[in-house]
Amino acid sequence: MTVLYFAWVKEKVGISEETVARPADVLTVSNLMDWLANQSSGHATAFVNRKLIKSAVDQIHVDHTASIENAREVAFFPPVTGG
Repeated sequence: MTVLYFAWVKEKVGISEETVARPADVLTVSNLMDWLANQSSGHATAFVNRKLIKSAVDQIHVDHTASIENAREVAFFPPVTGG
């Protein structure tokens, strides 16, 4: 699966995207965040305050309890503000 990072999430992780082979027990966005946080110090820093991170699965905004079982892409980004 492809994992995309945007804005300050990308800056903390240090890359804009990566391809990962998720473990079989990683079934939700939240599980993926847990697993990614253990991959590097940059990932751990990015996922410290998960309330500040929004997510999308296959380009559909979802909450952290959403399934990623058949996902091709998961994106993480901060809340968007406008003016």
